[in-house]
Amino acid sequence: MGTPSCPVSNTLNWLNDTLAAGRITSPKGRRIAEEIGDLLRDIAIGRGGNEHLSAIVELARELHEVGSPGSSEAAAYILKQVEEHREVFVSHIETLNCPTGDCVRLAPAPCQMACPSGIDVPTYVTLIGQGRDAAAVEVIRKDNPFPWVCGLVCTRPCEFMCVRARIDTPIAIKPLKAFASERAFSEGTYTNPEKEPDRGKKVCIIGAGPAGLTAAYYLALKGYGVTVIEALPMAGGMMMVGIPRYRLPREVIDREVAMIEELGVEFRYNTRFGKDVTFDDLKEEGFEAFFLAIGAHKSYKLNIPGEEDYEGVIDAIEFLRRVALGERHMPGKRVAVVGGGNVAIDVARTCIRLGCSDVRVVYRRTRAEMPADPEEVEQAEEEGVEFSFLSIPVEIGGEDGKVKALHCLRAELGPPDKSGRRRPVPVEGSDHFYEVDAVIPAIGQQIDMKCIESVKGLKWSKRDTLNVNTVTMETSVEGVFAAGDLVLGPATVVEAIGGGKRAAEAIDRYLSGIPQPKMPPVPTRRGMAEWLEVPASTKMALKRPEMPLLDVVRRRVTFQQVELGFTENMAREEARRCLRCDVCRRCGECVKVCRDQMKVDALQFGHLDFDNPVPTDFRKTEERCILCGSCAENCTNEAIRIEDRGDERLLNFCGTILTRQKIVFCKECGKPLGPARYLDYIKKKTGAMPVTKTGQFVCEECARKVKAAGMAVDPPIFMPR
Repeated sequence: MGTPSCPVSNTLNWLNDTLAAGRITSPKGRRIAEEIGDLLRDIAIGRGGNEHLSAIVELARELHEVGSPGSSEAAAYILKQVEEHREVFVSHIETLNCPTGDCVRLAPAPCQMACPSGIDVPTYVTLIGQGRDAAAVEVIRKDNPFPWVCGLVCTRPCEFMCVRARIDTPIAIKPLKAFASERAFSEGTYTNPEKEPDRGKKVCIIGAGPAGLTAAYYLALKGYGVTVIEALPMAGGMMMVGIPRYRLPREVIDREVAMIEELGVEFRYNTRFGKDVTFDDLKEEGFEAFFLAIGAHKSYKLNIPGEEDYEGVIDAIEFLRRVALGERHMPGKRVAVVGGGNVAIDVARTCIRLGCSDVRVVYRRTRAEMPADPEEVEQAEEEGVEFSFLSIPVEIGGEDGKVKALHCLRAELGPPDKSGRRRPVPVEGSDHFYEVDAVIPAIGQQIDMKCIESVKGLKWSKRDTLNVNTVTMETSVEGVFAAGDLVLGPATVVEAIGGGKRAAEAIDRYLSGIPQPKMPPVPTRRGMAEWLEVPASTKMALKRPEMPLLDVVRRRVTFQQVELGFTENMAREEARRCLRCDVCRRCGECVKVCRDQMKVDALQFGHLDFDNPVPTDFRKTEERCILCGSCAENCTNEAIRIEDRGDERLLNFCGTILTRQKIVFCKECGKPLGPARYLDYIKKKTGAMPVTKTGQFVCEECARKVKAAGMAVDPPIFMPR
């Protein structure tokens, strides 16, 4: 077993080894060292408070004053570890997560680690299962101020890492977020946290997209005066003008933006940075820190003949923006959308709703290589969008100044390109034409750098994105921070939110004169809600619900929201499928001891092997388990527990009741001895078990009394510990 890389674990293990080896000889020194060990253990298992670290430092100094060689060495080591790795110690205390997983009780769940904004997924999913929707929203908004928005449009990286998918399908984390948010808004329980006192300092945010709004939210909560500069007539950025209303209704954005306005954030709409107001103008207003979040609002061109020559070649981002702002004009009867991402699908489905009779997505690779969400592609097909795969546009043709055709070549997939996907290679002589009235390229977005030219000294990457410190989001200009598409290139809403949250923390440190962090942020465990109890048969039988959708006939003619959301019963039942991977760290020790030492093999937990999962069936435990408790005894995280309730003994795995069996009690004193299956196992293994002549079990103490009284006990006295 390798040496733990976590400084907290390292320090605790080193100190335990030092004490065990007797290197601290002074009794006073040993007592102090043991006290330090207790405090380190608290931090390692998530019980540490703000006073723990200062207490460790103070005790280490006392240990040094003891004067013995072993004491001085231990004190020096502990002080050095705390000084060099203070951030990690503080992170354990404040986030209740160990980034390395070495402190086993603080190993983050895969879903939370995958979330760019670090939402405590297991806690909020459990709260929804308990019917506590407002509490779930409160947990989400500690890390993401847009639970309803993300509940509708998040790309759900958390679900891709969900361990439940190793059994059947991932937990519906995204729809559950939307359910709880809508319910909380409807019931009037969606509220803002308490603001900190006014700090008397002002921050200016350029761009009211997800990154800018997130930074505004967290900075306002910390007591800063926040002003947001936005070129559009409303807040939301690409959420508002880049995502169609059938996916993300405007009222959803408006409601969550209103919560940010409620905190006192000022918005200046229809104001272009670099044109209507400059960087110097804003500095003269007294702003002490700036956050750039302008987004990627320009589309890449196809760079093929005819693209600039005919009316009907339309920029995808501009097209979506015009529709979002109310210009609902059909671009043409026959439309070709070039691209394979979510923007291309959004454009195609929008064209269907505007009345276009023939909408075709032209993509140069196969369906399997499409980066678009598979669900979006499937819904587009249901609505009548056609797809032409392995088709490369080479020219746009037209007559009388208008588009008439898209000239393409067939393609074959060659070797992988820099992105890792197989490169499409044109097939000579495979020319084919699509008769169209409009061509809408949707092959990617880029940043319009002109608007921030007034900020001198910014450094750019080769991809024409802004260079920042990825831990703090600091740019090369002091007091200027940036996140979102400006830094990442075209990214997702939740990635922008994660960047905005990190930037808000860094801006707070900058204005408070606190040193910036050196390591990436660790997701914070927000609640550790008690798990939901579910019988094993139910846990295996529950299936992920299908999202109810608007009738396809109506979808084709309106911008009404397509996803209708989970019913209450669907949401509560889906939450019960969660495996609570924030508790079980999937080490497999329970399986090993049951299979290899006890030779029972009752735990069919194939999902614990993350890389090579094999079938899991919680119901099998009922057939084989003897309730010996060895699995619970060897679990380092109390993820599997054995407990007595009334006359039954239960085995509980993160809320899944694997088995429950009647307890056999001592005939004489009534002490619980264990289930009959366990007692039979002991008798078979040892050939001995204290029973009376009538075949009733007695405990060891009563067996001695019975024997001393001259009464028959058969076979010889034996009781396991």
